Amino acid sequence: MAVDKMPRLIRDFWPVFQRGAMARIILTQIVIIGVVAAILILTNTLPITSMVLWAVIAALFVLGLVRGLMILGFSARPAKDLLTAVIHVAGEPTDKAFPNPNDKRYERNGFKVALQTIYELSGKTESIEPAPDTTQPSTNLATVATPAPTINSDSLKAALDSTNCGFVVLNHERKVTYANKAAPIHIDAENISTLSLNFNGKDTLEAWLNDCDEHAVHAEHIWTRIADRLPDEEGRRFFDVIATYDKGSTSETILTLVDRTSTYDISEQDLDFIAFAAHELRGPITVIRGYLDVLEEELDTVLQPDQHELFRRLTVSANRLSGYINNILNTSRYDRRHLKVHLAEDTLAGIYDTIKDDMELRAHAQNRLLSVNIPADLPTIAADRASISEVLGNLIDNAIKYSNEGGAINVTAAVKGDFVEVSVEDHGIGMPGNVVSNLFQKFYRSHRSRETVAGTGIGLYISKGIIESHGGNIAVRSEEGRGSTFIASLPIYSTVAAKLATGDNSNEGLIEHGNGWIKNHSMYRG
Repeated sequence: MAVDKMPRLIRDFWPVFQRGAMARIILTQIVIIGVVAAILILTNTLPITSMVLWAVIAALFVLGLVRGLMILGFSARPAKDLLTAVIHVAGEPTDKAFPNPNDKRYERNGFKVALQTIYELSGKTESIEPAPDTTQPSTNLATVATPAPTINSDSLKAALDSTNCGFVVLNHERKVTYANKAAPIHIDAENISTLSLNFNGKDTLEAWLNDCDEHAVHAEHIWTRIADRLPDEEGRRFFDVIATYDKGSTSETILTLVDRTSTYDISEQDLDFIAFAAHELRGPITVIRGYLDVLEEELDTVLQPDQHELFRRLTVSANRLSGYINNILNTSRYDRRHLKVHLAEDTLAGIYDTIKDDMELRAHAQNRLLSVNIPADLPTIAADRASISEVLGNLIDNAIKYSNEGGAINVTAAVKGDFVEVSVEDHGIGMPGNVVSNLFQKFYRSHRSRETVAGTGIGLYISKGIIESHGGNIAVRSEEGRGSTFIASLPIYSTVAAKLATGDNSNEGLIEHGNGWIKNHSMYRG
C-alpha cells in the first residue's frame, strides 16, 4: 500500500540543493585527484609510497574543494535570494530577511527586476471570464464586447484633488512623490514636501515602515485620530490614516487620509473645556482632602469604627477625583507635546511608597486583596516621581475597578535587560482581543465597561504617554474572563545617565525624533 508523503515546504528545497551541490563538488574533486595521482604514478614522476605524492594530493583536494565551495556560494546567491523572496511571498515561516530589490548590488547586476517581478506578481489575482451559458436560446443579435472605460492621468488628478480625502504616495526612499490638495503636506524653502502628521507614542508611520522593510511584502495598517498640527495652531485637522505597503513597487507606500475633523474636533473642544474646569477644581479638591485628614485626626478618639470607615471611603473618593483631574490636565499637556519632564535617579519602591497608603485604602474600600512585591534592591531608574506614581496609581486603580469582589491584585517588579519592569496583574473580567488593540487610545472604553464601570477613558492613554516620555514601553496581556496584566518598563538609570547629563536631565534625549520626511513626527515639546 502506498504511503502518502508529508507535503514539503519551499524552504526545504535549499538544504537539499546545497547538499547535492556539495556532494557533486566533492565527487568531482575526488575524480580529478584520482586522475592526477594515476598520471603521476604511471609516469614514474612520484612513487605511490612517496609522502610527497600524498601531500600533493591532499593539497590539491583541499584547494579544489575550497574553490568549488566559493564558486557555489557566489554563483548561487541570486538563486538563494530569489528562493527567499518566494518563501516570504508564499507566507512560509522563515528567519531570513527580505531580499531588498533596491539594494545597490541588485541594481548593478540587473537582479532587481527579478525580485520586483516576484513581489508585484504576489499582489495580483487571475481574473477568469465566466463560460458562456449554452442553455439559453441563441438570438440573431450580435454580441458586442464593451471595452472598459479609461481615464487619463490629468482627469484622475483632478478627481483626487476634488475629494476631501488626502492621498499621498511615497517611494522606497520614503520621499513624497504625489499628494493631492487635501493631503497635509508641508513644502519647505527648498521645495521638499514633507508629511505633516503628529503620531503619539511609538506606533508611528516610520516605525511601521521599518517593520515592513524587515518582515513584509504586502501590509496594511490603520491609525485613528491623527492630527496634522498642534492644538494651538490654526486650521488643525484630524485624520484616520490607512497605509498600504507594497515592497519593491515604484509607489511603495500609499496613504489614504480620511478627514474626520468634524467628528474628532468636538471631543477635542470638550477636552479643552474639561481641562479648564479640572484646573479650577484642583484647588477645592485639595482643600477637601486636607480638611478630611484634619477632621479624622482631631476626632480620632471619639469616632466609632464605622465612622472611621466612612472617613476612609471619603478620602478614597477624594483621592480618586484628584487622580481624574490630574489625568485630564496631563492629557491636555500630552496632546500639545508639553509632556516634557526632568528625570532623576530614583527607586521604584520609593516611588510606590508615595501612593502606598492611598492604594491600600482604595483596595480595602472595594474589597480587593492588593499584594505588592517591589524589591528594594532593584537598580535605580530614571524617573519623574510624580509622573510614575500617577502611572502606578492608574494601573492599580484599573485593576481594582475591573476585578471581581474579593479578587487578588498582584504588583511585582523585576529587571529585564536594561529596564526595570513592573507588572500589575488582576484576575477579573479580562478583555477580548478587539478591546486590547484599542486600549491605549484617548477616550476609548469598551461598550461593556461604559455600562458597568465609571471612568474617563484617558487614564491608560496618559499612562502610555508618560512611560514613553521616559524612554520606556507599556503593554497588556488579557484574556476574557481570566483577567489582565499590564506591564510597564522603565530604563535603568545607569543606561541613560550619559544622555540625561547632556540634556540637563531632560527627557528629550530619550525620545526618538523623526528624520525629516514627516513634519512634527513624534516630537515632544517643552
